[in-house]
Amino acid sequence: MLSIEQIAALLRILKEPTRAMVFLAVFTGLRVGELLGLKWKDIDFQKMEVHVIRSIVMQHVGDCKIEASRKPVPLDLRLSKVLWNWRLHSPYPTDEDWLFASPHGGGKLPYWPGSRYKAHLEPAAKEIGIVGHFGWHTFRHTYATLLKGNGEDVKVVQELMRHANISVTLNIYAQAITQTKRDAQSRVVSLLLDKNDEKPSAEAYRTLTNVQNSGGDVQVVDKVGVPDGI
Repeated sequence: MLSIEQIAALLRILKEPTRAMVFLAVFTGLRVGELLGLKWKDIDFQKMEVHVIRSIVMQHVGDCKIEASRKPVPLDLRLSKVLWNWRLHSPYPTDEDWLFASPHGGGKLPYWPGSRYKAHLEPAAKEIGIVGHFGWHTFRHTYATLLKGNGEDVKVVQELMRHANISVTLNIYAQAITQTKRDAQSRVVSLLLDKNDEKPSAEAYRTLTNVQNSGGDVQVVDKVGVPDGI
């Protein structure tokens, strides 16, 4: 997954429309095929929702087959401003146009995931020092991990990630050490150590989650700013 600082750094140097793509990917958890399959008519700026109707697989545009994947995705106001600003500048802004229409072929098709990654996303990642496995799916994994780290209810995370089976969501929760796990362990340790006045210092338990909650919260948009939009 990416750190908050890495996300902010990417968003600062990326140009449109890749910047808007990353905003949408990292703050909704949409799969890249779903993201590139969006049309402007799928974005409800009144209800603040994204309707995932279709997906791109192997350069083929088709309908989403899984019911859970077709559920509306909430759209944060700050994210909606980013999308609206892109719509104002996009050469293809009508309801029937693709959100991320490729100028090749007159916007009749969206960008393909691989070409956008190679030409823009991969060079930007290298520029800011992102190493190791990195791709479009990294943003979905990062979103899930941040939700988990913020202590969100597992059922809410399942709905946001649109997992068909809650076991997939539970597996995400089981993979990493969250603040909840640390707190549970600390309560057990306290049963003995507190009685013997051998309390560990608070600094020993300072974690990334503590840092985020005490001022480094996941407000990436506040760090990089958003264009004026709606």
